[in-house]
Amino acid sequence: MFNKLIAGLLPHFPKKFVWVFSKKYIAGETIAEAIAASKALNENNMSVTVDLLGEFITNLDQARHSKEEYLEIIDRFEGDKIEGTYSLKPTSFGLLLDEDVCYQHIREIVQKAASYDRFVRIDMEDSKCVDLEIELFRKLKAEFPKNVGLVVQAYLKRTLKDLEDLMDLHTEETPVNYRLCKGIYVEPKEIAYKQYEEINEHYLEDLEYLLKNKVHVGIATHDKKLVDGAIKIIKENNIPNEQFEFQMLYGVTPELRQQVLDKGYKMRVYVPYGKDWFGYSTRRLKENPKMANHIIKSLFVKG
Repeated sequence: MFNKLIAGLLPHFPKKFVWVFSKKYIAGETIAEAIAASKALNENNMSVTVDLLGEFITNLDQARHSKEEYLEIIDRFEGDKIEGTYSLKPTSFGLLLDEDVCYQHIREIVQKAASYDRFVRIDMEDSKCVDLEIELFRKLKAEFPKNVGLVVQAYLKRTLKDLEDLMDLHTEETPVNYRLCKGIYVEPKEIAYKQYEEINEHYLEDLEYLLKNKVHVGIATHDKKLVDGAIKIIKENNIPNEQFEFQMLYGVTPELRQQVLDKGYKMRVYVPYGKDWFGYSTRRLKENPKMANHIIKSLFVKG
């Protein structure tokens, strides 16, 4: 109860206060800081995917600025030989303002990444964006079949049907590529599973469906039960290592991350950065109120 209270109150505190919590989970505000964090992860046998924070923009000038920064990100990451990919949120490019402008911006980013033979992941956002983002993915996949993937959210009741419907894009030469996560946005019970056990059940159901159909999956979770469940499915079905990887957020559950690495599995770390870190941080806190304990401790305990 105390953790939930703190989690609810912190978004209303000054940004400098929230930064006490955020700095562990954000690579920084600049591209240079994101590169430094990514290099450190690469040196520890982890690849990365970098994300410029700042979704749900309010004007198309912001969309253009997001595109220009992503183009710079790609050139600089490739120049520094970072082993990584790129993740983006379509609402950062005006998805809810002008769908065509959003598509053109993201297409330019995917085209730039493809010129380096790199990969761009389209993040999934809240329920009002799902159909738009699936359609966006379909269009980009048709032109850049090896360079674009999608995020899917296991807590949405529609997800398994969406995966089945998207199998028409899947071929042996150009398989579809998803990041499977639980889902973080607050959705009504009519469209989303709410209980921990049922979300986990459907996560593993979706994962098994994808792996058995030879789809490439980023298994994105910090839940030990899901990690163990995923490994069980992988072993029982003799899934080759090149068909999947585990994915975790920067700064979250480093011990579990290391356990996965020690088992010989690939790990990719999601590296968020940017000046718009506040919304990302408070959303993470709402997802996991237990993090409030770490914030309180960090205020009063040195070292």
